[in-house]
Amino acid sequence: MEASQATSESVHSSKPATKRSLLSSLMEATAGATAVATVPDSSPSFKEDTYLLSTLKSSEQKALRELKQLLSASPTPISMWGVPLAPSVPGDDRADVVLLKFLRARDFDAGQAHDMLLRCAEWRREFGADGVAEEELVGFKELEGVVAYMHGWDRRGHPVCYNAYGVFRDKAVYESVLGNPEKLKRFLRWRIQVMERGIRLLQLRPGGVNSIIQVTDLKDMPKRQLRAASNHILSLFQDNYPEMVTRKVFVNVPWYFTVMYSMIGPFLTERTKSKFVIAREGHVAETLYRFIRPEFVPVQYGGLSRPGDLQNGPPKPATEFTIKGGEKKSLEIDGIEGGATITWDMVVGGWDLDYGAEYVPSDAGGYTVVVEKRRRIPATADEPIHHVFTAKEAGKIVLSVDNTNSRRRKVAAYRYFVCRSSS
Repeated sequence: MEASQATSESVHSSKPATKRSLLSSLMEATAGATAVATVPDSSPSFKEDTYLLSTLKSSEQKALRELKQLLSASPTPISMWGVPLAPSVPGDDRADVVLLKFLRARDFDAGQAHDMLLRCAEWRREFGADGVAEEELVGFKELEGVVAYMHGWDRRGHPVCYNAYGVFRDKAVYESVLGNPEKLKRFLRWRIQVMERGIRLLQLRPGGVNSIIQVTDLKDMPKRQLRAASNHILSLFQDNYPEMVTRKVFVNVPWYFTVMYSMIGPFLTERTKSKFVIAREGHVAETLYRFIRPEFVPVQYGGLSRPGDLQNGPPKPATEFTIKGGEKKSLEIDGIEGGATITWDMVVGGWDLDYGAEYVPSDAGGYTVVVEKRRRIPATADEPIHHVFTAKEAGKIVLSVDNTNSRRRKVAAYRYFVCRSSS
């Protein structure tokens, strides 16, 4: 079967369809393929798996050996994400990483993990998953960088995948992308393409970066319209991408999501709950900065990274700071020579404060220049401050951030570039 002609059966999960809320689907996908526990788990806080054999329990090592033995009887070669699994390649420890993902998804039951792996291998063959990353899927260019996209890395080197489905609130957009079964099938193929490209950024090595972090924006998400598409996507990920997500961050979370999560929280394992991070609207930057540096956070989420910034290599690191409620801060960029041009960017999570900038000459007899007149930056601001100034004489830039009218602590970041005069 050609990849472009995959039937609807090849993109559906093999599990029977059940009616689930969008929230339940999101939670189940992050939990992986392991069933949700009926009682709270008393295990210690979740720590990311290293996939080092030396860290495995004896029972887990035994399950890994059993799974390898089961795969050795496979009549056909099996490989996933460029990693040979059957027959295995001596000395290639990438196979252990992939096999452990399936084992963890099935609570180290070698038989169940083997069945899951074989179903996944068959699905990948029918779907053409190995080649989907290179396909040019017509009609999805406008969704790139908007609906689902890889952008940057977190502080520990995990690639970050952003998901934002608010655009489908527009009926015309929804109909053009998801309006019938054929369109839905093409959309699922595109969403799998994003996932496959993300996995290619992983090392799949013991002790390496072996999973991604997902950020899901719930702002304006049309729950009813997206239920079918989300259930398909999440079932596919659950069945065919085990343990590929190390953390799931929900941002711009509405009040009802928080209430529902508090209700189902006691029935989730500690391991599952440790993967969830929930940020209400107005606290997005504060939450993302815990895991992702500001220069990698997209501008729409309170960061400094604009579309296309990462195509030219690693961004210049930003300086992070916090400003307490009722506090005023002045940031100085000194040592600027006469004739030099300075460019700076600044962002404050949640804004709703006053900002201004001055240039103060080094010469005591010089005149201070108002570079940016003091102004109020509203909470709704979705772009960092960006300014360019050419100094006529040596001196320093002073950036003022005034949070005295707020009781709330805010995270912030800035960076600057100085281009000295060629003369």
